[in-house]
Amino acid sequence: MAVTLRRYRFTVDEYDRLAAAGVLTQCDRVELLDGEIVEMTPIGDRHAGVVARLTRLFVERLGGRSIVWPQNPVGLRVVRSVPQPDIALLRPRDDFYTTGRPEPADILLVIEVMDTSVETDRDVKVPLYARAGIAEVWLVNLRADAIEVHREPTNAGYGDVRVLRRGERLSPLAFPDLTLTVDELLG
Repeated sequence: MAVTLRRYRFTVDEYDRLAAAGVLTQCDRVELLDGEIVEMTPIGDRHAGVVARLTRLFVERLGGRSIVWPQNPVGLRVVRSVPQPDIALLRPRDDFYTTGRPEPADILLVIEVMDTSVETDRDVKVPLYARAGIAEVWLVNLRADAIEVHREPTNAGYGDVRVLRRGERLSPLAFPDLTLTVDELLG
């Protein structure tokens, strides 16, 4: 006899209440993705170094034009998610989002660094970002030594997806005057 298990999908508010009650702590490396609380994959040395490089690069080159938001939560209520992208570039706000986490309208670019998390980032998180209306997502694929650029969000995913390799250049949609190379992003 087959048993069908029903899953309970949490809302963003319920997830926040779990954290406020101490059920989830900062020591728990978890994200809320499509209503499910999932463990985040461990961060390796190369992954950590690339995140540090990207953080410095965007802080130096954008100055006060954007808040660089490394490995912090963003709220995607419409898709029951509170992911923690490796980097998010946010619209500047005087309170630096201390009164509430960034929401899709605040997010100019999301960057996920992929090493052991390729399947989760590409197959789970990117579709959630698209459904939430995030204009642009970059996947820094350490295994393939490439950057996947996702633009034109729809409910079915991103309409424009390009893979860039070493020697190529790219600019965020929100900052077309900022030209970067794949080489400086990957290191």
